[in-house]
Amino acid sequence: MSRPFPTRRLRRATAVAAVLAGLLAFPQPTMAAPAANAAAAPVPVPVPVPGDPLTGSGAVNRTELTAGQLAGGGAESTVPDSAFALPAGAAPPTHSFEGTLALNGLATAGGFRALKDPDGYADAAATRHLPPIDIALVQNGSHLVPAKRGLQYTGNQAWNLAVGPGRAWNEDGDGQRTRASLPFALVERNANCVHNGTLTFLFDDTKVSEVRYQVTTETCQYFQFDMWGQVPADYRPGPVDRAEKLRDAYASEVKDRLPTKPISALATDYPDSGVDVKKFSSGITPSALSTSGLYFHGVHYVGNCRTRQGNYPFCGQMLLPSYSTAKSAFAGTAMLRLAQRYGPAVAKEKLSDRIPEAAGNAAWSGVTLDHTLDMATGNYTSPGYEIDEAGRTMADFFAAEPYADKMRHALSFPRKAGPGNKWVYHTSDTFLATRAMNNYLREKAGSDADIFDMLRDDVLKPIGIGPDSLVSARTDNSPGGAPFGGYGMFWTQDSIAKFAKFLNNDHGTVNGKQLLDPALLAATMQRTPGDRGMTTTGTKPMKYQNGFWGREFTSADNPAYTRPFSVPFMSGFGGITVAMMPNGATYYYFSDNNEFSWNSAVAEANKLAPMPGAAVTAR
Repeated sequence: MSRPFPTRRLRRATAVAAVLAGLLAFPQPTMAAPAANAAAAPVPVPVPVPGDPLTGSGAVNRTELTAGQLAGGGAESTVPDSAFALPAGAAPPTHSFEGTLALNGLATAGGFRALKDPDGYADAAATRHLPPIDIALVQNGSHLVPAKRGLQYTGNQAWNLAVGPGRAWNEDGDGQRTRASLPFALVERNANCVHNGTLTFLFDDTKVSEVRYQVTTETCQYFQFDMWGQVPADYRPGPVDRAEKLRDAYASEVKDRLPTKPISALATDYPDSGVDVKKFSSGITPSALSTSGLYFHGVHYVGNCRTRQGNYPFCGQMLLPSYSTAKSAFAGTAMLRLAQRYGPAVAKEKLSDRIPEAAGNAAWSGVTLDHTLDMATGNYTSPGYEIDEAGRTMADFFAAEPYADKMRHALSFPRKAGPGNKWVYHTSDTFLATRAMNNYLREKAGSDADIFDMLRDDVLKPIGIGPDSLVSARTDNSPGGAPFGGYGMFWTQDSIAKFAKFLNNDHGTVNGKQLLDPALLAATMQRTPGDRGMTTTGTKPMKYQNGFWGREFTSADNPAYTRPFSVPFMSGFGGITVAMMPNGATYYYFSDNNEFSWNSAVAEANKLAPMPGAAVTAR
């Protein structure tokens, strides 16, 4: 099953010129000046992170990335990712990191091995090396917390960056120094591919060892590689702005995550169900599967996070791309929030009234926000299934970084049918809808309002989405650009499970407060029989409503399904699915081999609790 982002697009997006030099490094931490002649204030005690303190003795049998190897030398290749992981015998850290870590010499350091690169991305030198890394960190017990989370614009020609929370601990072989490890992700500039890596180093109160790093996994259909290196680094100790709030916020974040169990626990939690956990991911090439999971009855059953060097050491922090799940989670959900705030008539807003560039363009006359989110603008080149999405106009749209260029390409499809009459998939349509909603919001809430910020503050934060997922990619490779809308968000295991729970189980409410328009949400989630949305093209037509897909299951799919039922789902390029079933289960997976196979997940979830109208499977 094809999904947005054709394999032919974005041919050389990474070759776009670097932005102003001021973006070349991350903001430095604010150093608090000591107050003159002031009595020493009591040192606040941070809220502890659940699970701390560590209880190991420090007796660790380490053969990879030893203290001697981190003291100086090179990196010949990648090593098992377990070398970056918190070991079973880890002792509590004796040193506490607060300040800035800066890696040196990254533009020329390290090794690179392309594994899949049909478009020649690795021909650009910047692609084969890390971007600038200069990050402020604070520590809470054994947890290292970056001051800035989520997507950060580096100004590098190839990569933006995200750094997640890591760990700090002591080992007997490290000579009284503390060992640290952090997850990070390379994010393709002006795109949504994510390549996950890890870095590690030793530190004391004033200095750090060399830093070893490697990238061994990705969720990216068209560009796959290993990267590794070891470089000198500077540690600038000093107070970080809002350090105590960062420590306490991270403790709260960990505490508020959904309860987790390994996905294998489904069989023991429901021993009479006959559920076969291996069938959930059947049809997905194991080497292409980044991770998967199932939310059911208050428990988040999680799969491992594979890499080419074993399991990822920070599975819960693995950054996952949204691709077109953003059409649902960002654009579609933002419309539902606007409808709850200002009334459902917002869906009938005309693009020509809300987008100055569309005013006077006859092709966009009469096209509403509802039409655009349903992929039914009537403007297209070919009506065939995703032929336009894989065509020249969309390739130019994806490759365009400046807002003006992206908008010009988005508006360039000719009128072929009346609005609302024909479904033709265009990621550019979601970009237009997002811009129209942004301008509508500014009229209502002020000229500095931003549609993603509204979604973040009104929806994502209240439902407990973590900081790694609270930033969206934008035009002009700048935090001040226009959000993409149709792609460019990021997930972790916890954030995607929480978001699906909010829609599928909580029906758009938080603590009894309705955040999304209930009637429009019901239709979006395929719960209104008379309003299923547009019928898609393709070998197996489905429904498309407000940025969400809908698929009907019948007895032809499984004899247990005695009456038809519909499953709304979010889908992303390369092999990403989030299926929200009417029995309250949500199954998700992130992969990158163009495999969209989840029939078996519906069948296994039906064993846990029958779908509405489904017969109970014989035991």
